[in-house]
Amino acid sequence: MKIQPKNADGFVKRPLPGVRAVLIYGPDTGLVRERAQALGKAVADDLSDPFRVAEIKADTIPSDPARLYDEMAAIALTGGRRLVRVRDGEEAIAGALGKLLKDPPPGDSMLVIEAGELGKTSKLRALFEDAGEVAVAIACYVENEEELSATVARMLGEHGLKIDADARAWLAGNLVGDRSMARGEIEKLAIYMMGQQTVTLADVRAVIGDSAALDQDEPAWAAADGDLAEVDRSLRRLFGEATSTVALLRAAQRHFQRLHMAVAATARGQTPQQAVKGLRPPVFWSLEAQMTAQVRRWTLPLLQQALARLLEAEAECKRTNMPDETVCARAFFQLAQLARRGGG
Repeated sequence: MKIQPKNADGFVKRPLPGVRAVLIYGPDTGLVRERAQALGKAVADDLSDPFRVAEIKADTIPSDPARLYDEMAAIALTGGRRLVRVRDGEEAIAGALGKLLKDPPPGDSMLVIEAGELGKTSKLRALFEDAGEVAVAIACYVENEEELSATVARMLGEHGLKIDADARAWLAGNLVGDRSMARGEIEKLAIYMMGQQTVTLADVRAVIGDSAALDQDEPAWAAADGDLAEVDRSLRRLFGEATSTVALLRAAQRHFQRLHMAVAATARGQTPQQAVKGLRPPVFWSLEAQMTAQVRRWTLPLLQQALARLLEAEAECKRTNMPDETVCARAFFQLAQLARRGGG
Protein backbone atom coordinates (compact mmCIF):
# COMPACT_ATOMS: atom_id res chain seq x y z
CA MET A 1 0.00 0.00 0.00
CA LYS A 2 1.27 3.47 -0.87
CA ILE A 3 0.84 6.42 1.46
CA GLN A 4 0.35 9.75 -0.30
CA PRO A 5 3.00 12.40 0.56
CA LYS A 6 0.44 14.69 2.19
CA ASN A 7 -0.54 11.87 4.58
CA ALA A 8 2.96 10.56 5.33
CA ASP A 9 3.75 12.65 8.41
CA GLY A 10 0.39 11.83 9.95
CA PHE A 11 0.84 8.12 9.28
CA VAL A 12 4.27 7.81 10.92
CA LYS A 13 2.90 9.41 14.10
CA ARG A 14 -0.22 7.22 14.11
CA PRO A 15 0.32 4.10 11.96
CA LEU A 16 -2.76 2.26 10.79
CA PRO A 17 -3.78 -0.83 12.78
CA GLY A 18 -2.74 -4.04 11.08
CA VAL A 19 0.33 -2.61 9.36
CA ARG A 20 3.31 -4.82 10.20
CA ALA A 21 5.99 -3.48 7.86
CA VAL A 22 6.87 -0.05 6.47
CA LEU A 23 9.39 0.87 3.77
CA ILE A 24 10.56 4.49 3.92
CA TYR A 25 12.68 5.42 0.92
CA GLY A 26 13.74 8.26 -1.35
CA PRO A 27 16.47 10.75 -2.25
CA ASP A 28 15.86 13.02 0.77
CA THR A 29 17.86 10.98 3.28
CA GLY A 30 17.12 13.45 6.05
CA LEU A 31 13.39 13.04 5.58
CA VAL A 32 13.78 9.25 5.44
CA ARG A 33 15.58 9.30 8.80
CA GLU A 34 13.11 11.71 10.35
CA ARG A 35 10.06 9.68 9.36
CA ALA A 36 11.70 6.41 10.41
CA GLN A 37 12.48 7.93 13.82
CA ALA A 38 8.91 9.23 14.21
CA LEU A 39 7.43 5.87 13.25
CA GLY A 40 9.82 4.03 15.56
CA LYS A 41 8.80 6.22 18.50
CA ALA A 42 5.14 5.60 17.73
CA VAL A 43 5.87 1.89 18.26
CA ALA A 44 8.47 2.02 21.08
CA ASP A 45 8.94 5.19 23.09
CA ASP A 46 12.61 4.49 23.79
CA LEU A 47 14.47 3.53 20.63
CA SER A 48 17.49 2.48 22.71
CA ASP A 49 15.50 -0.15 24.65
CA PRO A 50 17.19 -3.48 23.71
CA PHE A 51 14.14 -5.47 24.84
CA ARG A 52 11.75 -3.69 22.47
CA VAL A 53 13.99 -2.55 19.60
CA ALA A 54 16.16 -4.74 17.37
CA GLU A 55 18.37 -3.55 14.52
CA ILE A 56 19.40 -5.84 11.67
CA LYS A 57 21.98 -5.03 9.01
CA ALA A 58 20.47 -5.25 5.55
CA ASP A 59 23.42 -7.17 4.09
CA THR A 60 22.89 -10.03 6.56
CA ILE A 61 19.27 -10.69 5.61
CA PRO A 62 19.75 -12.58 2.30
CA SER A 63 22.02 -15.16 3.98
CA ASP A 64 19.93 -15.41 7.16
CA PRO A 65 16.29 -14.59 6.32
CA ALA A 66 15.02 -16.57 9.33
CA ARG A 67 16.49 -14.01 11.71
CA LEU A 68 14.13 -11.33 10.44
CA TYR A 69 11.13 -13.57 11.13
CA ASP A 70 12.49 -14.53 14.54
CA GLU A 71 13.03 -10.91 15.59
CA MET A 72 9.48 -10.00 14.59
CA ALA A 73 8.09 -13.05 16.38
CA ALA A 74 9.97 -12.31 19.61
CA ILE A 75 8.07 -10.97 22.61
CA ALA A 76 9.51 -8.01 24.54
CA LEU A 77 10.47 -9.16 28.05
CA THR A 78 9.41 -5.82 29.51
CA GLY A 79 6.10 -5.74 27.63
CA GLY A 80 4.99 -3.40 24.88
CA ARG A 81 5.14 -3.53 21.12
CA ARG A 82 8.36 -4.66 19.46
CA LEU A 83 10.18 -2.70 16.73
CA VAL A 84 12.60 -4.19 14.18
CA ARG A 85 14.71 -1.70 12.22
CA VAL A 86 16.66 -2.25 8.99
CA ARG A 87 18.75 0.57 7.56
CA ASP A 88 20.29 0.85 4.09
CA GLY A 89 17.61 -1.39 2.59
CA GLU A 90 18.46 -2.77 -0.84
CA GLU A 91 16.97 -4.94 -3.57
CA ALA A 92 18.73 -8.07 -2.30
CA ILE A 93 16.40 -8.31 0.72
CA ALA A 94 13.21 -8.45 -1.36
CA GLY A 95 13.15 -12.26 -1.48
CA ALA A 96 13.22 -12.69 2.29
CA LEU A 97 10.63 -9.95 2.78
CA GLY A 98 8.27 -11.47 0.25
CA LYS A 99 7.90 -14.59 2.37
CA LEU A 100 7.58 -12.58 5.57
CA LEU A 101 4.82 -10.31 4.27
CA LYS A 102 2.80 -13.24 2.93
CA ASP A 103 2.90 -14.96 6.30
CA PRO A 104 3.92 -12.55 9.09
CA PRO A 105 4.47 -13.95 12.58
CA PRO A 106 1.70 -13.62 15.19
CA GLY A 107 1.64 -10.47 17.28
CA ASP A 108 1.86 -6.76 16.58
CA SER A 109 5.60 -6.19 16.01
CA MET A 110 6.55 -3.56 13.44
CA LEU A 111 9.31 -3.76 10.81
CA VAL A 112 10.69 -0.42 9.58
CA ILE A 113 13.09 -0.35 6.62
CA GLU A 114 15.01 2.73 5.50
CA ALA A 115 16.25 2.87 1.92
CA GLY A 116 17.56 5.35 -0.62
CA GLU A 117 16.08 6.13 -4.02
CA LEU A 118 14.11 3.22 -5.50
CA GLY A 119 12.94 3.42 -9.10
CA LYS A 120 9.58 2.36 -10.47
CA THR A 121 11.02 -1.04 -11.40
CA SER A 122 12.27 -1.73 -7.87
CA LYS A 123 11.18 -5.15 -6.60
CA LEU A 124 11.51 -3.99 -3.02
CA ARG A 125 9.26 -1.01 -3.57
CA ALA A 126 6.70 -3.06 -5.51
CA LEU A 127 6.63 -5.65 -2.74
CA PHE A 128 5.43 -3.09 -0.21
CA GLU A 129 3.10 -1.25 -2.56
CA ASP A 130 1.32 -4.47 -3.57
CA ALA A 131 1.17 -6.21 -0.17
CA GLY A 132 -2.22 -4.85 0.84
CA GLU A 133 -2.85 -3.51 4.33
CA VAL A 134 -0.04 -5.47 5.97
CA ALA A 135 2.71 -3.29 4.48
CA VAL A 136 3.16 0.36 3.52
CA ALA A 137 5.60 2.23 1.27
CA ILE A 138 6.38 5.89 1.95
CA ALA A 139 8.37 7.93 -0.58
CA CYS A 140 10.54 10.82 0.66
CA TYR A 141 11.25 13.15 -2.21
CA VAL A 142 13.01 16.48 -1.88
CA GLU A 143 10.45 19.16 -1.04
CA ASN A 144 10.24 22.20 -3.29
CA GLU A 145 10.31 25.68 -1.80
CA GLU A 146 6.53 25.99 -1.59
CA GLU A 147 6.22 22.67 0.22
CA LEU A 148 9.09 23.45 2.57
CA SER A 149 7.62 26.87 3.29
CA ALA A 150 4.51 25.15 4.65
CA THR A 151 6.71 22.71 6.59
CA VAL A 152 8.66 25.59 8.14
CA ALA A 153 5.45 27.24 9.31
CA ARG A 154 4.20 23.95 10.77
CA MET A 155 7.49 23.18 12.55
CA LEU A 156 7.61 26.63 14.11
CA GLY A 157 3.94 26.33 14.99
CA GLU A 158 4.84 23.29 17.09
CA HIS A 159 6.87 25.71 19.22
CA GLY A 160 4.05 28.28 19.40
CA LEU A 161 5.75 30.59 16.90
CA LYS A 162 4.53 32.47 13.83
CA ILE A 163 6.84 33.61 11.05
CA ASP A 164 6.79 36.63 8.73
CA ALA A 165 6.35 35.90 5.03
CA ASP A 166 9.80 37.17 3.99
CA ALA A 167 11.50 35.18 6.76
CA ARG A 168 9.64 32.04 5.76
CA ALA A 169 10.59 32.55 2.10
CA TRP A 170 14.26 32.99 3.05
CA LEU A 171 14.23 29.85 5.17
CA ALA A 172 12.49 27.79 2.48
CA GLY A 173 14.94 28.96 -0.15
CA ASN A 174 17.98 28.12 1.96
CA LEU A 175 16.91 24.95 3.77
CA VAL A 176 15.36 23.04 0.89
CA GLY A 177 17.02 19.71 0.12
CA ASP A 178 17.29 17.92 3.47
CA ARG A 179 14.42 17.80 5.97
CA SER A 180 16.64 16.81 8.90
CA MET A 181 18.89 19.82 8.29
CA ALA A 182 15.79 22.03 8.13
CA ARG A 183 14.46 20.69 11.42
CA GLY A 184 17.82 21.14 13.13
CA GLU A 185 18.05 24.78 12.04
CA ILE A 186 14.45 25.45 13.08
CA GLU A 187 15.08 23.91 16.51
CA LYS A 188 17.95 26.38 16.95
CA LEU A 189 15.69 29.21 15.84
CA ALA A 190 12.97 28.17 18.29
CA ILE A 191 15.44 28.24 21.20
CA TYR A 192 16.62 31.70 20.15
CA MET A 193 13.01 32.96 20.01
CA MET A 194 12.20 31.85 23.56
CA GLY A 195 9.61 34.21 25.03
CA GLN A 196 8.77 35.82 21.67
CA GLN A 197 5.92 35.07 19.27
CA THR A 198 6.84 36.13 15.72
CA VAL A 199 9.98 35.24 13.77
CA THR A 200 11.32 38.01 11.53
CA LEU A 201 13.89 37.93 8.74
CA ALA A 202 16.38 39.59 11.10
CA ASP A 203 15.86 36.76 13.59
CA VAL A 204 16.42 34.14 10.92
CA ARG A 205 19.62 35.76 9.70
CA ALA A 206 20.90 36.22 13.25
CA VAL A 207 20.48 32.54 14.11
CA ILE A 208 20.97 30.64 10.90
CA GLY A 209 23.16 33.11 9.07
CA ASP A 210 24.58 31.54 5.97
CA SER A 211 25.20 28.15 7.60
CA ALA A 212 22.19 26.41 6.15
CA ALA A 213 22.60 27.74 2.62
CA LEU A 214 25.83 26.69 2.60
CA ASP A 215 26.65 23.07 2.58
CA GLN A 216 24.39 21.92 -0.22
CA ASP A 217 24.74 25.20 -2.12
CA GLU A 218 28.55 25.18 -2.08
CA PRO A 219 28.96 23.24 -5.36
CA ALA A 220 26.48 25.55 -7.11
CA TRP A 221 28.27 28.71 -5.96
CA ALA A 222 31.63 27.23 -6.94
CA ALA A 223 30.36 26.15 -10.36
CA ALA A 224 28.84 29.59 -11.00
CA ASP A 225 32.27 31.08 -10.17
CA GLY A 226 33.99 28.69 -12.58
CA ASP A 227 36.05 27.32 -9.67
CA LEU A 228 36.74 23.71 -10.67
CA ALA A 229 38.92 22.97 -7.63
CA GLU A 230 36.23 24.14 -5.21
CA VAL A 231 33.56 22.17 -7.09
CA ASP A 232 35.67 19.05 -6.64
CA ARG A 233 36.39 19.73 -2.94
CA SER A 234 32.78 20.48 -1.98
CA LEU A 235 31.36 17.51 -3.90
CA ARG A 236 33.84 15.10 -2.35
CA ARG A 237 32.88 16.26 1.13
CA LEU A 238 29.14 16.16 0.47
CA PHE A 239 29.29 12.76 -1.19
CA GLY A 240 31.29 11.53 1.80
CA GLU A 241 28.41 12.66 4.01
CA ALA A 242 25.93 10.72 1.82
CA THR A 243 24.21 13.91 0.67
CA SER A 244 21.48 13.26 -1.89
CA THR A 245 22.62 13.97 -5.45
CA VAL A 246 19.10 15.08 -6.35
CA ALA A 247 19.17 17.58 -3.48
CA LEU A 248 22.47 19.00 -4.79
CA LEU A 249 21.15 19.27 -8.33
CA ARG A 250 17.99 20.98 -7.15
CA ALA A 251 19.98 23.40 -5.01
CA ALA A 252 21.96 24.25 -8.15
CA GLN A 253 18.74 24.68 -10.15
CA ARG A 254 17.50 27.21 -7.60
CA HIS A 255 20.80 29.09 -7.66
CA PHE A 256 20.95 29.29 -11.44
CA GLN A 257 17.27 30.25 -11.67
CA ARG A 258 18.00 33.16 -9.35
CA LEU A 259 21.04 34.06 -11.43
CA HIS A 260 18.82 33.97 -14.51
CA MET A 261 16.33 36.37 -12.89
CA ALA A 262 19.12 38.76 -11.89
CA VAL A 263 20.80 38.72 -15.31
CA ALA A 264 17.40 39.26 -16.95
CA ALA A 265 16.93 42.29 -14.67
CA THR A 266 20.23 43.77 -15.90
CA ALA A 267 18.97 43.33 -19.46
CA ARG A 268 16.05 45.58 -18.44
CA GLY A 269 18.42 48.31 -17.28
CA GLN A 270 19.22 47.49 -13.65
CA THR A 271 22.78 47.40 -12.40
CA PRO A 272 24.09 44.01 -11.20
CA GLN A 273 23.95 45.30 -7.61
CA GLN A 274 20.32 46.38 -8.00
CA ALA A 275 19.40 43.06 -9.60
CA VAL A 276 20.92 41.10 -6.72
CA LYS A 277 19.28 43.32 -4.09
CA GLY A 278 15.92 42.71 -5.76
CA LEU A 279 16.03 38.91 -5.48
CA ARG A 280 13.51 37.21 -3.18
CA PRO A 281 14.21 35.51 -0.88
CA PRO A 282 17.07 37.96 -0.31
CA VAL A 283 20.66 36.92 -0.87
CA PHE A 284 22.48 36.71 2.45
CA TRP A 285 24.50 39.91 2.93
CA SER A 286 27.89 38.19 3.03
CA LEU A 287 27.21 36.55 -0.35
CA GLU A 288 25.94 39.63 -2.21
CA ALA A 289 29.34 40.57 -3.68
CA GLN A 290 29.91 37.02 -4.93
CA MET A 291 26.45 36.89 -6.48
CA THR A 292 26.99 40.28 -8.13
CA ALA A 293 30.22 39.03 -9.70
CA GLN A 294 28.37 35.99 -11.02
CA VAL A 295 25.69 38.21 -12.56
CA ARG A 296 28.43 40.05 -14.45
CA ARG A 297 29.99 36.75 -15.57
CA TRP A 298 26.94 34.97 -16.93
CA THR A 299 24.75 35.63 -19.97
CA LEU A 300 21.16 34.53 -20.48
CA PRO A 301 22.03 31.99 -23.22
CA LEU A 302 24.69 30.38 -21.01
CA LEU A 303 22.28 30.26 -18.07
CA GLN A 304 19.69 28.55 -20.23
CA GLN A 305 22.29 25.93 -21.14
CA ALA A 306 23.17 25.50 -17.46
CA LEU A 307 19.55 25.01 -16.38
CA ALA A 308 18.92 22.54 -19.19
CA ARG A 309 22.00 20.56 -18.16
CA LEU A 310 20.85 20.41 -14.54
CA LEU A 311 17.41 19.14 -15.49
CA GLU A 312 19.00 16.56 -17.78
CA ALA A 313 21.34 15.42 -14.99
CA GLU A 314 18.46 14.94 -12.54
CA ALA A 315 16.61 12.86 -15.12
CA GLU A 316 19.76 10.78 -15.76
CA CYS A 317 20.06 10.03 -12.04
CA LYS A 318 16.60 8.47 -12.15
CA ARG A 319 16.70 6.57 -15.43
CA THR A 320 20.27 5.37 -16.11
CA ASN A 321 22.51 2.77 -14.56
CA MET A 322 25.41 5.20 -14.26
CA PRO A 323 26.26 6.01 -10.60
CA ASP A 324 24.34 9.09 -9.45
CA GLU A 325 27.46 10.73 -8.04
CA THR A 326 29.19 10.44 -11.42
CA VAL A 327 26.24 12.05 -13.20
CA CYS A 328 26.03 14.81 -10.61
CA ALA A 329 29.74 15.62 -10.59
CA ARG A 330 29.91 15.71 -14.38
CA ALA A 331 27.05 18.23 -14.48
CA PHE A 332 28.72 20.54 -11.95
CA PHE A 333 32.05 20.47 -13.80
CA GLN A 334 30.20 21.30 -17.02
CA LEU A 335 28.58 24.27 -15.30
CA ALA A 336 31.98 25.49 -14.13
CA GLN A 337 33.27 25.26 -17.70
CA LEU A 338 30.29 27.34 -18.87
CA ALA A 339 31.13 29.93 -16.22
CA ARG A 340 34.70 30.14 -17.48
CA ARG A 341 33.41 30.64 -20.98
CA GLY A 342 31.24 33.50 -19.75
CA GLY A 343 34.05 35.06 -17.74
CA GLY A 344 36.46 34.77 -20.61
